Amino acid sequence: MADLRASYMGISLKNPLIAGASSLTSNMGSIRKLEEEGVAALVISSLFEETIQLQSYKMEQDMSYFDNLDAEISNIFPDIEHAGPEEHLMWVRKAVEAVEIPVIASLNCVDTDTWVEWAQKLEECGVQGLELNFFAIPIDFDESAESIEQYQVETVKAIMAKVKIPVSVKLSPFYTSPLNLVKAMDEAGVAGYVIFNRLWHPEIETDREKMSFPFHLSSSEDLGLPIRYVGLLSGNVKGSLCASNGVHTGTDAVQTILAGADVFQAVSTFYKNGVANAKKMLGEMETWMDRKGYSSLDEFRGKLNYRSAKDKWTFKRAQYVRHLLNSEQYIKRSSAL
Repeated sequence: MADLRASYMGISLKNPLIAGASSLTSNMGSIRKLEEEGVAALVISSLFEETIQLQSYKMEQDMSYFDNLDAEISNIFPDIEHAGPEEHLMWVRKAVEAVEIPVIASLNCVDTDTWVEWAQKLEECGVQGLELNFFAIPIDFDESAESIEQYQVETVKAIMAKVKIPVSVKLSPFYTSPLNLVKAMDEAGVAGYVIFNRLWHPEIETDREKMSFPFHLSSSEDLGLPIRYVGLLSGNVKGSLCASNGVHTGTDAVQTILAGADVFQAVSTFYKNGVANAKKMLGEMETWMDRKGYSSLDEFRGKLNYRSAKDKWTFKRAQYVRHLLNSEQYIKRSSAL
C-alpha cells in the first residue's frame, strides 16, 4: 500500500497535496470540504499591504471626522478595531480552530516594517507556517534587479528574526537568476520555496478601450516551468520545495515528486473540477505508486532531477535547439493529423 506521507518546512503532512491561497481558503465551508477530501494542509488567502494601508488611511480619516464636535458625542462613533486587516486575523484564527490539518498564513507586503509587523500578528493566530508572497513589477527604469532582490532577501531576514514559525517564499519566475536568489534566501535560513506564483496579467477590452483582469486558470500545460526549476533546485537547497502552477491530476503530481518536490500546491484544478478532485488526485498517485512498486514518496523523489537525470540537456536551453534540429519528425506528425 502506497504511503503518501510528506514533510514541508519541518511540518509533517499526511500527503503532499496543499491547497494554495485562493478564495477557496477564505471560506469556512470550502476549507472544511478541502480537509474532508484529503488535502494535507492549506494556505489561507493572502493579506495584502494595500488592505493594511487602506484601512489605516480610512481609520485616520474617519476618526478625524469628529474632531470639531463636543467630546460627549464621540461615544457614538462605531468601534472599528476589527475592520479590514484585523478581520483577516480573526478569520485566520477561526480557520486554525476549524480544521485539524496544518494552516499556513500568506502575506504580501511592500514596506519592510509592514512585513515584519503583520508576520508577527499572523504568527500569533496559531498558524503552523508563513508564506511570503513576493511579487514586484519594476516600473522604475533606474531600479536594478540586484536592488530588488537584495531588498527581498533583507526583508526575509528581518521577518525570520521576529517569528519562530517556519517561513517559505512564493516566488515568481521573473528573476534574472532565480537559482541565485533562492541560494541567497536558503543561506538566510528560509524553510521552503513555492515554485512558482501564478500571476494575473491585464488584458485590453478593445471595444470599451479599458483594462481588465480576467480570471485565467492554469492547465497541466503550465507544469513545465515549475518542473524545470524544481528539478534544478532539488538536492541543492536545504529548504523544502513546493511545486505550484499546473498541478491538476495525479499524473501531474507524480511528475513534481519525480522532479524533486517535497510537496505541491493546487488551486485551479479545484475551480475546474471541484474540491472532490483532491481525493481523485491522491488516488491516482497511489495507483501509480502501487503499479511501479513504490511504497513511499522518498523512493522516487528527485529520481529525475538535474543531478540524477541521464540527459541533463533536458534542463537547458539546448533542448530547444534539439527540437529544431529534429523538426522533421514533428512535421511528419503534424501531417499525419
